[in-house]
Amino acid sequence: MIAIIKYNAGNVRSVENAIRRIGFDCVVTDDKEKINAADKVIFPGVGEASSAMSYLKKYQLDDLIRSLKQPMLGICLGQQLMCNHSEEGNTDCLRVFNANVKLFPPKELVPHMGWNNLLDLKGDLFKGITNLDNVYFVHSYYAEICESTKAVCDYILPFSAAMQKNNFYATQFHPEKSASVGEKILKNFLEL
Repeated sequence: MIAIIKYNAGNVRSVENAIRRIGFDCVVTDDKEKINAADKVIFPGVGEASSAMSYLKKYQLDDLIRSLKQPMLGICLGQQLMCNHSEEGNTDCLRVFNANVKLFPPKELVPHMGWNNLLDLKGDLFKGITNLDNVYFVHSYYAEICESTKAVCDYILPFSAAMQKNNFYATQFHPEKSASVGEKILKNFLEL
């Protein structure tokens, strides 16, 4: 079973629809037992870091996420919340990845919204994907490049477009909104 974590951040339904479209079954839940028992866990997110972390803490989902042993994929805000700290709301996050999340410099166009390619691709998520393939981004904050970075995007400055540490995977871009390339990345994750 694939569990999609339901918490106070949007885009859960688009992730659920994308997973079903590529032929996998899933459940959207905040039930800790169901999440813990899942074969794979997806942690999507659209929203604001401090309110999302407050919700995770209130329902003890923060400790649960850190303790997961099965493959887990954070998406967009999900990736940012897996870092140490976010400038958005001065928020302490889950500390899975040793990186901080910062606001793009205001002198440029923010948010980063639209299609962009990935550089320096590494790891299992990117089997069959090249740096000529484009994925869809929409974000104003970015995770720094660190030892867990598995793909880089260059918008204003280079940042972590994808990360991985042990069983924890994450993408800043939205694979569920990235057409066939995103479906391939999701399928790669679901077939780990």
